[in-house]
Amino acid sequence: MTNPLPPERLRRQVDPALLGFATTAELGDLRDVLGQSRATDALRFGIGMRRQGYNLFVLGPQGTGRHSIVRQFLTEQARGEPAPHDWCYVANFEQEHKPKGLALPAGVGVKFKRDLEQLIEDLGAAITAAFESDEYRARRQEIEGSLKERHEQAFTALGHEAEEQGIALIRTPTGMGFAPMQDHEVIGPEQFHKLPEPEQQRLEAAVGALQEKLEMLVRQLPQWRREVQQRIRDLDREVTQAAVEHLIDDMRRAYAVHPAVIDHLAAVQQAVVDDADGFHHGEDGPEAGIPGLAAMRPPKAALTRRFAVNLLVDHSDASGAPVVYEDNPGYQELIGRVEHIAQMGALVTDFTLIKPGALHRANGGYLMLDAHKILTQPFAWDGLKRCLSAREIRIESPGQMLSLISTVSLEPERMPLDVKVVLLGDRHLYYLLYHYDPDFRALFKVAADFEEDIPRDGDSELAYAHLVATLARRDALLPFTREAVASVIEHSARLADDSSKLSIAMQQIVDVLHEADYWARAGAGETITAGHVARALAARIDRQDRIRDRMLEQTLRGTLLIDTAGAKVGQINGLSVLGLGEFSFGHPTRLSARVRLGKGEVIDIQREVEMGGPIHSKGVLILSGLLAARYSPDQPLALTASLVFEQTYGEIEGDSASCAELYALLSAIAEIPIRQCYAVTGSVNQFGEVQAIGGVNEKIEGFFDLCARRGLTGEQGVLIPVSNVAHLMLREDVVEACRAGRFAIHPVTMIDEGMELLTGMPAGERDADGRFPPETVNGRVADRLSVMLELTRIYSAPPEPVQVEPVPPRDTQ
Repeated sequence: MTNPLPPERLRRQVDPALLGFATTAELGDLRDVLGQSRATDALRFGIGMRRQGYNLFVLGPQGTGRHSIVRQFLTEQARGEPAPHDWCYVANFEQEHKPKGLALPAGVGVKFKRDLEQLIEDLGAAITAAFESDEYRARRQEIEGSLKERHEQAFTALGHEAEEQGIALIRTPTGMGFAPMQDHEVIGPEQFHKLPEPEQQRLEAAVGALQEKLEMLVRQLPQWRREVQQRIRDLDREVTQAAVEHLIDDMRRAYAVHPAVIDHLAAVQQAVVDDADGFHHGEDGPEAGIPGLAAMRPPKAALTRRFAVNLLVDHSDASGAPVVYEDNPGYQELIGRVEHIAQMGALVTDFTLIKPGALHRANGGYLMLDAHKILTQPFAWDGLKRCLSAREIRIESPGQMLSLISTVSLEPERMPLDVKVVLLGDRHLYYLLYHYDPDFRALFKVAADFEEDIPRDGDSELAYAHLVATLARRDALLPFTREAVASVIEHSARLADDSSKLSIAMQQIVDVLHEADYWARAGAGETITAGHVARALAARIDRQDRIRDRMLEQTLRGTLLIDTAGAKVGQINGLSVLGLGEFSFGHPTRLSARVRLGKGEVIDIQREVEMGGPIHSKGVLILSGLLAARYSPDQPLALTASLVFEQTYGEIEGDSASCAELYALLSAIAEIPIRQCYAVTGSVNQFGEVQAIGGVNEKIEGFFDLCARRGLTGEQGVLIPVSNVAHLMLREDVVEACRAGRFAIHPVTMIDEGMELLTGMPAGERDADGRFPPETVNGRVADRLSVMLELTRIYSAPPEPVQVEPVPPRDTQ
């Protein structure tokens, strides 16, 4: 029989005197990342490795500070790197649907944008002034006058030729025509018919010839107009060229070291010369009142928009490489998009409506993404992989990518991509991607695995104190006393479920610090004491333990049947843990076992009704194997047993009750009562060894709370695996009850130890003949199984034949 654990093994406490300070105000900041050497080494390698595919996946649970740590590392690295180039989109005057991209040194993009806007404004003023000059007007009037003069000369010559033949060239409302004359006067039809026949024929022939010449002349008029218009356009181009050349030359000299800008300025100059008419007429030109011409000419705003610069990425204020975290990593938020505006019932767009994505902003630096979020966004994961593989950003809508739409849209020039992507996600997600996505293995070759806890020793406790001091200063909290820091360290060990570990789940620790600061300020304290930390922890539990209180209430009222005194055959108190949000608590559950003659089956009622998980079913099968191998290795088991968790209405999972199930089963077979003042937790293997389980602190405290409400007698206690002793970080009230002898924690190594404690009877070991002593637990189990086997043989034996003697016939006379 095992001895109860001493109080000092139930909770590993911190001696505040060994911390060496009065308050955290005396401590410096924590310089290094606490307990994450493996992860930080991987981060340094991944950040420094400048080969394709060496992007990072940071894996580990949330709340370990991985996001802030990664951002800190990236920011420090980016600070020493040069700022990447600005990226601009400008018009492609030859192919309007394919805007050109310009990569310019950091800060040059915004200057180029302003300079080009000013240049277009100056060009507009210079062109307008040139076209309003007297010289231009005189030359244009000369060209336009030449057309009029040529027109007049042609018609005058035709009129003289007709007049010489006695024919007049006249103008009518429907056009020009010819009429015969007599004595220089036009004659009518009646007078014409009075003329001699030869004269009539001559005049008709002459009119016909002249009409052909007139038609030829009329056909030549559009050609003459086109020639004049071409001369005017040539004049406009000449004047525009002269007006803009010196302005653009000035800008060329300012950007001589940027060949891409020089090429674009040449294209701008050519486009301005070609569109000079729009510059000097615009929306207020002389044709503005003419509906036809006004509709054909684009607005002046649209013309100047053609020459704008869409500064997609501006690094003018950057002091190093960018570090970007995209909280909503949708497809367009990553890749960028082309927006549209509604005009006259239609959607139109141009290069100025191209918007950047996170990859554009992070190009040349680092991009942080949440793995779960990007995987739940349609097309985002595939889009990211495509960009990383091609090392370029191609802006296109999902509809274009999937060929779901056929409308003409923009095809911006692809932007070269040089970015280090850091995904943050849990371990399960990392291994799923690694196993099922070959692209993931090629693109994310560095895994940075964050720990949840660190070993606990004097150095790590002092480092934890520095961490508390750092967090207190960062968040403007009151200083913590050394007793308060000791309480925080002990709570950290409780979060780690291990007295030899400290949790580095930073979010939970920070929440406790903030809440302790609240209670200290509420009490007008100048420092945060251990009492404030204890009150913060108690308040956190009180806010979330309504269900626990209701279950405890139902147990005390007898609705949930749990015995904490007396002894029962085939009945035992098991322990389970319920998790509700951030709060987990333990609660006792009655387990019962019944046996009868059968064929060696152990029926798990939870499994039969599909309320038991696979791990729980595995535990039942293990204890079935143990039972057969230990007590009936050479003959069949002749029993059928049933096991059940009483009053449970949800799924049962886990094997932590397999010890309790085995104890109940052995009690039912041997008909030995089990003391109900004990609760049991632990799993068992096929050799009878008791194995560690999870949630040991919550389970012990759950049974303790029930016993304390009913009254501690000094007999109650909990049996736990000896391998769980290192995990104990029990509440202070449990430790004090154990110190006073009113409650006990018993470590158990083998099943036999537990049976002796639960029944008060020796377990018994096999003698030289392989038999268990009769007045032991094992002996009574073996004897009962032998009796059941013999009964089974009796009941299964064929009946003996019955001899029936013939009955003599009766005399009826």
